Amino acid sequence: MADAASRLRSVAEQVLGVPLPVRLRAWDGSQAGPPDAPTLVVRNRRALRRMLFKPGELGMARAWVSGDLDIEGDLYSALAAISGLIWERDEGGRTLTQALRDPAVRAAVRELLRLAGPPLPPAPPREEMRRPRHLHTRHSDKRAISHHYDVGNDFYEIVLGPSMVYSCAYWADDSTLETAQRDKLGLVCAKLGLTPGQRLLDVGCGWGSMAIHAAREHGVSVVGVTLSQEQAAYARKRVADEGLTDRVEIRVQDYRDVRDGPYDAISSIGMAEHVGAERYLEYARSLYGLLKPGGRLLNHQIARRPQRDESAYDVDGFIDAYVFPDGELAPIGTTVTQLERAGFEVRDVESIREHYARTLRRWVLNLEGDWARAMRLTSPGRARVWRLYMAASALAFEHNRIGVNQVLAVRTPESGASGLPLRTRTWN
Repeated sequence: MADAASRLRSVAEQVLGVPLPVRLRAWDGSQAGPPDAPTLVVRNRRALRRMLFKPGELGMARAWVSGDLDIEGDLYSALAAISGLIWERDEGGRTLTQALRDPAVRAAVRELLRLAGPPLPPAPPREEMRRPRHLHTRHSDKRAISHHYDVGNDFYEIVLGPSMVYSCAYWADDSTLETAQRDKLGLVCAKLGLTPGQRLLDVGCGWGSMAIHAAREHGVSVVGVTLSQEQAAYARKRVADEGLTDRVEIRVQDYRDVRDGPYDAISSIGMAEHVGAERYLEYARSLYGLLKPGGRLLNHQIARRPQRDESAYDVDGFIDAYVFPDGELAPIGTTVTQLERAGFEVRDVESIREHYARTLRRWVLNLEGDWARAMRLTSPGRARVWRLYMAASALAFEHNRIGVNQVLAVRTPESGASGLPLRTRTWN
């Protein structure tokens, strides 16, 4: 009988309808496939059972998070090759439903069942979060934010570095991660036109980096809101260490519960992805209502490509279960439309897609460089989640499957005077 790797490769190619572009190594030590390709390691039969009981992305994610499946060699090359088979279906490939109409494929699946062993579905890894019944309520949003951000501040220090900024940096050729994140915060402040004495609301304030930068460098008073208890505690300590407690207040508060406007400016950096399509207009109207006439909003948000049938959009299974529960991406056109429906005048949209790809690759390096400690601080499964999602996201940005945009919008008064310079990209 053929070894396990050869049998697995034969079954995979039969089901996919195309040659497998990675090398396979199975639990019995056997290997099959191109010798120079990255190696997909199937550590045990349980990995097969995970993929059989949840075909597609979620089954593979469960196998990866649990350690039943691994990659040796260049992670990015392996993910690029696998994504072409699972997520991006090339012209020569076929979907699983199409493949199962072929009797030969059905026979191959029966062979996979024999390889997998007793048909008992393994329990999902403990890092997986079950999807709630009601999305984007205050309770479900708080639970989702806690799942993602209350992983441990020490862990995020490893990934993010000293800047503790968890959003796309703004790179120059000679930037370090820290200087690129500082430049991003400076860019946001410049677009908002911050001046001493103004009030800034930072929605989704994270670990306080934007609030501290704006108060220290521009002399504004800042209220930062987050739903994460761990983030808030960390941010408050940083504010105190900087001697800014008289100008920066960090609250554990839902943005919908902020009642002390008006503000001169609002920054929302990497937060709107958590809002959800059903709640986005409410989000936009809430922020509009918190701004004084002439006030500016800087909305920094990841975007996806539009679909021909938008009603068919479905949240990525791995991201929803392990990374950003309830997170939703919208096309940039949809975001602009919703902001305008809320009353905003959209004045500038800047795409910084390539900057996020570079940021993510740097975060992956940080994580891999302190891997053993990262696993101790969270769990091996959680560390594997972060490594996979950041590397896969870097490729998605590089290949224009997703993007990130800074949208500058104004609550323009009835007079029509926006308060922006004629040449906005000078940011005077």
